Amino acid sequence: MRTANRAAEPTWHNAPVPAFGALSATLLVVGLAPGLRGANRTGRPFTGDYAGDLLYGSLKRNGLARGDYQRRRDDGFELIGCRVTNAVRCVPPENKPTPAEIKTCNSFLAAELAAMPRLKGVLALGSIAHDALLVAAGEKRSAFRFAHGALHRLGNGLTLADSYHCSRLNTNTGRLTEAMFDAVVATLKSEIERG
Repeated sequence: MRTANRAAEPTWHNAPVPAFGALSATLLVVGLAPGLRGANRTGRPFTGDYAGDLLYGSLKRNGLARGDYQRRRDDGFELIGCRVTNAVRCVPPENKPTPAEIKTCNSFLAAELAAMPRLKGVLALGSIAHDALLVAAGEKRSAFRFAHGALHRLGNGLTLADSYHCSRLNTNTGRLTEAMFDAVVATLKSEIERG
């Protein structure tokens, strides 16, 4: 897939997309995978597509970011105490990761969790991100069911919050509204601050 993308769009990033934000963050947002015309193009998670508009807008409204998000990697937008990554690091075929891709990339997510000494909370965007996070954290998936707005206390002391993915599909169908998404972010931020 990357080879075909590089041939079609040689000026795009077209490589594994690194996380955005400091390893010293207390909150980690885990998405699904880079979007073809978003993060795969720009090289920054959730940058260049609608999902980033909603995610980064919510993080800013909740005091977890500053600056103006402009859908470009060089827009000067900064995260505050927050880091954003994906369960799968490369754009998947047809925008849907295969089980093999999710499994292969899980070691990267596990390493990221281990490299974040101050991490207190994780926001999982969708059930695939939720399940990938549980595997990376060494938890049984059956013990923590995905549900929008749910908070889970994991054995390692982390709080896991679930949200429907901030995709245009979910917002266009009314499954997720800006207010619903902001509420999940605000609740997780409060949980982290309470310690």
